[in-house]
Amino acid sequence: MCPVTGPGEPDPRPDQASPSSPPFRASRLWRLPRSRLTTAGAAGAAALATLVVLATVEAGGGHPAGPATAGSPAWPERGQAAVFVEGLGVRGDLGSHGAQEPVPIASVTKVMTAYVILRDHPIPEGGSGAGITVDAQAAQESSLGAESTVPVVAGRRLTERQVLEVMLIPSGGNIARMLARWDAGSEEAFVRKMNRAARDLGMTHTTYTDPSGITPTTVSTAEDQLKLARQVMRDAAFRSVVAEREATVPGVPGTLHTTNTLLGEDGVIGVKTGSSTPAGGNLMWAATAPDRTGHDRLVLGVVLHQRAGVGSEQGLDAALSASRSLIASVRRWVAATRPAA
Repeated sequence: MCPVTGPGEPDPRPDQASPSSPPFRASRLWRLPRSRLTTAGAAGAAALATLVVLATVEAGGGHPAGPATAGSPAWPERGQAAVFVEGLGVRGDLGSHGAQEPVPIASVTKVMTAYVILRDHPIPEGGSGAGITVDAQAAQESSLGAESTVPVVAGRRLTERQVLEVMLIPSGGNIARMLARWDAGSEEAFVRKMNRAARDLGMTHTTYTDPSGITPTTVSTAEDQLKLARQVMRDAAFRSVVAEREATVPGVPGTLHTTNTLLGEDGVIGVKTGSSTPAGGNLMWAATAPDRTGHDRLVLGVVLHQRAGVGSEQGLDAALSASRSLIASVRRWVAATRPAA
C-alpha cells in the first residue's frame, strides 16, 4: 500500500452507531453531453438542465459539483455534509450536501482548539511537546455533568501530547478550556485566536464562542469545517492522536476510549465527534482509500446536524451511521478513479 497523499450538553456516553444506513442519494450532475442541437433543441436542453439543478438544490441543498453516477456519495438524508479527496485535483472536490447554514457543532469545536495549540506550540516529529501543569479549575470541572469531562489532578505535570489525548480521544471539555488558559492566559483571549484562525482559513460562516463546544452559539458549516480538516490533518502530531482508539495517561484513571467508534472501519483514521441536543450528532472524519492504481488517497469529510433537538445519544448514533454510509460510497468512487496522468 502506498503512502497517503494527499456542546449544549455533549454526550459523555457515546454508543455504537446504528447499523442502518440512509438510502442512496446523489445531488451531483454531469454537464449535458455535447451534440449538434438546433437552436430550439439547445434552448430546451438548457431549460431542462436548469429545472434539474433547481430541483436538486431544493431537495437537498449544497452545490452541484462532481459526477452524478452510481459511484456518487451517499449523502445523509438530513443535516449537511461535505467531502474532499486529496491528491485528485478538482475531481477530488466531491462538493457538499444540505443547506450550508451555520449550526452548533458541539465538541467538533475541539479540532480548532487543537489546531491553534499546535500552531502556537508545534510538537516535533517523535516528540511530546511542551510540559503543561494541570490547573485547579480543570480538576474542579472534572465532575461537571453537562458535558464530557475527564478526571485530572491539579498540579500534575503532563506533556502537550498527553493533554491533547485527554481532550481529543474521550472529548474532555475541561481539558479544552485548560489548554485555552495555558495558551492565551484566558478562555476569552483564546476564543479570539480561534476566530482569527477561522478567518485566515476562509471559514466565513463560522463563529467560535468557547474552546470546548459546550455553548450552542459556537456554530459552523460542513464546508467550513472541511477547510479546517484539510489544514489540521497536515500536522503529524494531530493525525497520530486522533487515530488512537485508546490511550493511558499518567494521573488519569483507567483507559481513555475514543468517542469515534468508526476508527478502524473502512480505512477511517480520525477525526472528532461532537454531540448535544441543540447540535445533534456531528463528525469530522478522515479515511484512506485506494484509487484504481492501488495508491492510497486521504479522504476528508464532515457530517453535521444529525437529529438535532432529539438528544445527544440519538444524534451521535445518526452521525456515525450516516458517516459510515458516506465513507463507504466515497471509497467505492475512489477505487474506480484513476489519477490524472
